[in-house]
Amino acid sequence: MKKLIGRTKSWWSIFILLALAASTCAQAPGKRTVIHAGKLLDVKTGKIETNQAIVIEGDKIVSVGPASAVQSSADDNTIELPNASLLPGLIDAHTHLTFNPHFGYDSLGISVPREALIGAHNARITLEAGITTVRNVGADGYADVALRDAINAGDVPGPHMLVSGPPLGITGGHCDNDLLPFEFHATEGGVADGVEQVQHKVREVIKYGADLIKVCATGGVLSRGDDPNASQYTLEEMKAIVADAHRLGRKVAAHAHGAQGVIWASEAGVDSVEHGHLMNDAAVATLKKNGTYLVPTLYLVDWQREHAHEANLPDYAKKKMEMVSQTGKANAKKAFEAGVKIGMGTDAAVYPHGLNAHELAVYVSLGMSPLQAIQTATINDADLLGWSDKIGTLQPGKWADIIAVDRDPLQDITSLQHVKFVMKSGEVVKNEYTK
Repeated sequence: MKKLIGRTKSWWSIFILLALAASTCAQAPGKRTVIHAGKLLDVKTGKIETNQAIVIEGDKIVSVGPASAVQSSADDNTIELPNASLLPGLIDAHTHLTFNPHFGYDSLGISVPREALIGAHNARITLEAGITTVRNVGADGYADVALRDAINAGDVPGPHMLVSGPPLGITGGHCDNDLLPFEFHATEGGVADGVEQVQHKVREVIKYGADLIKVCATGGVLSRGDDPNASQYTLEEMKAIVADAHRLGRKVAAHAHGAQGVIWASEAGVDSVEHGHLMNDAAVATLKKNGTYLVPTLYLVDWQREHAHEANLPDYAKKKMEMVSQTGKANAKKAFEAGVKIGMGTDAAVYPHGLNAHELAVYVSLGMSPLQAIQTATINDADLLGWSDKIGTLQPGKWADIIAVDRDPLQDITSLQHVKFVMKSGEVVKNEYTK
């Protein structure tokens, strides 16, 4: 018995020593990273501060302020960017990382596992372009769920991702597979018709890992046999989708070109309408009235026009691209002027990934100030994604997602097309200033 008591005391002593050691380790401060910034843009106010220091511990910002107020330590990891302009990492609210610009029958030879690997390649390109967060709105076979999880696990580099999995669409609609003849019985994974089916499909995609719901409210450009002007889901079906999604804590993004589809999507309560290229004044007014975000995806029009020889669109898609190109920018400009909430999104995959920031220059050409354009890709998109507490500004407590460019982006918005420094969650992804 004495031996047993002695052993017990010994085990308790070891346990206490281990607990104290663990407590000491937990309380020990981690190694800091301190970025010395020549210029730092406050994206809320538009004010540029000089000679600033951003202090980072782990994946979060601890403090932002004058460099003179930060007492350096020999243990700090110091990054000197004296000639750069710093701002928060950009957000793209409409990407398709698992797709490349392959259209028509060319897309049918790509498997879901191959799409996931394509996504890993495009995720790196997107992150290095200064896009530190994306909302991926549509992928086959939950390839985007796999990609998100691989990035979160540190297996591959890439931006923070919110993903939708397969988009919901009607039979024969924009988000169905309309390329093959009857005998193939091809149907996309998100197809559902009627209130009961769409409710089930919302629950199903959430079951398999979707962070949000993507719904196709009208026809599209790259799909065969449908009309971008024509609404597809009924108002009742979309209301059912939104009700289930919101109750289950998911936001809803609605692809919609035509006016009726935009109006019904907004009235159903979706969080954002994607594209809106064929809207009318009533649709713009409805977005404004309901506080629905518009994600305009406009640079794709320019890219397709400037690179028609390499875009390789099927004839049916070329005709529809011309249709949306005629009015897309004018309708977006009306929305800007009406005060509709705008989030930056690109539809990257309709053109090559990594060109995301070109979208912002289009907004400026339509009358936005450079600051307003930058806000669409920072504080606006953070709000749209429901992540304002994590991203969108450089503030204590938020993820250390930081980019730097050579020129003042308020004077030259195109400087954001040439990002020289990228940090995501406190880890340096790219630093061309050390070369």
